[in-house]
Amino acid sequence: MDRGSARIESLADLYREPNWDKTMQTDRPVNLNLLKMSWPLAAITSITHRVTGVVLFIGVAFGLYALNLGLSSPTGFDEAASLVQQPFPKFVLFGLLLALVFHLVAGVKHLLLDFHFGDSLAAARTGAWAVIVATLVITGALGVVLW
Repeated sequence: MDRGSARIESLADLYREPNWDKTMQTDRPVNLNLLKMSWPLAAITSITHRVTGVVLFIGVAFGLYALNLGLSSPTGFDEAASLVQQPFPKFVLFGLLLALVFHLVAGVKHLLLDFHFGDSLAAARTGAWAVIVATLVITGALGVVLW
């Protein structure tokens, strides 16, 4: 199990190339700047799907607070109703609605990808645009109905 005169101290030494330091490329990037990379639209929607999941998880706190306030008493219900009528909580609620709709539509797209529908590059680009357009249309319609 000895490779020449080199002493083997770990299992990794068995598989290491003898001249690994001489064959290593030095012109490769040390670190990648992810902000300068060109991301495909399908990758952006996939990452945004994950981000909206985190936003929805955090947004549950706002929803539970409003639900607790609204169910505590008739006065609490009036407070919750007046809270939702203020501009900032309404903006937060609209953002959560947007995140929910995007997460739902992108989740359906991901389920279709699991069944190999739309897994080519052109279909992925079309599916990403469909997710964006459907999210805007559904969120706009729900915004009109709710406000």
